[in-house]
Amino acid sequence: MKLDRDTVTTLAFGIGIGVAIGWVLRSRVRRVLRIPNGRTGGTEEIDLTDDDLADSGEIKMVIVARMDLKMGKGKIAAQCCHASVGCLDKLSHTNPMLLQQWRMCGQPKVVVKTDNEESLIELSKRAMSLGLTTSLIRDAGRTQIAAGSRTVLGVGPGPSSLVDQVTGHLKLY
Repeated sequence: MKLDRDTVTTLAFGIGIGVAIGWVLRSRVRRVLRIPNGRTGGTEEIDLTDDDLADSGEIKMVIVARMDLKMGKGKIAAQCCHASVGCLDKLSHTNPMLLQQWRMCGQPKVVVKTDNEESLIELSKRAMSLGLTTSLIRDAGRTQIAAGSRTVLGVGPGPSSLVDQVTGHLKLY
């Protein structure tokens, strides 16, 4: 099928108008990010543009690994991956916009260490009390660690100010 010049011009004009209208409407639509509010235990809404958090690094995930279990490096890496995936799975259901903003920030992640199971559980409770997403990993017991052992804790993604209230005192792994 061959199109004449008038049809092509009309089609190009229509596409151009559609793109312009979409661009204008996109800039007018209110986009809101719901983030945990550590003071009230609820959430707070922030109006966003695409670049508001993309370069700021204000959203991060921290993974806390127990040092008393003497896990090998590969084992710790696998456990940290479990925690990361667990946090992302939860957040994709509860707050997909926060997850999207974390991705736009470059998906910052930090791995820190703690001494024992008691401190890992306490960190988990503190994070949950602030409304942060957590994933406390229990090992299946197939390799180095006894089944059911709590190995790592994922915290976030969440606002750095809240995540740091939970994990800011811990040393890097």
